Amino acid sequence: MAIRFLYTPKSKQFKLKPRYYNEQKEDLENRVRSIKRKMGVDELKDSDKPYVPNIKGQMRGYYKKNSEQKKQSTVRLIVIMVILLTATYFLLFF
Repeated sequence: MAIRFLYTPKSKQFKLKPRYYNEQKEDLENRVRSIKRKMGVDELKDSDKPYVPNIKGQMRGYYKKNSEQKKQSTVRLIVIMVILLTATYFLLFF
């Protein structure tokens, strides 16, 4: 096995070959969509609707859930401590 000091491996290439692509169909869909927009017959699908972020509501839900989890974990820790202390008391004094 030879030692190589200045060896740099070649970068791996990513070659994506689409399975099927119909350029005519895509052009037709784009033209139909633009004509519908011009005529006012706009049929928005879920994927075509503009993205409206709801970060404020999401953060409130996160903090509420996080505070509830902290309360539950604190109560759980206290219960485990009480059980361990009573078990230790009975083992040592009885």
